[in-house]
Amino acid sequence: MSKHKRLESSITRAMSKIIREDLKSPDIGFVTVTAVKLTNDLSHLRVYYTVLDEEARERTQAALERSNAFIRTTLGRLVTMRKMPELTFNYDESLDTGNRIEAGLKKVLDE
Repeated sequence: MSKHKRLESSITRAMSKIIREDLKSPDIGFVTVTAVKLTNDLSHLRVYYTVLDEEARERTQAALERSNAFIRTTLGRLVTMRKMPELTFNYDESLDTGNRIEAGLKKVLDE
């Protein structure tokens, strides 16, 4: 496994811990960090997540963006990096897409 992939894996674990244990915002419910993508120059980090409650998706996005500085600071304490990257939070659409495909296939197979 490359150093870059190990770093992404470490960041994913740390990010999940921060969101689950350290954030106190009532707008952040059950959030799952599905992936992180770190640019090659380590300056930007995209965090992909899903939420259990679909109606809370926009509130969760806004709360994560408001907590960006806190998350970044806490991440800096958990993961050793020379410079902490800028964070961007993106909702992971792949789970929704997979569910739609599965529902479509089930419908076709039932007919």
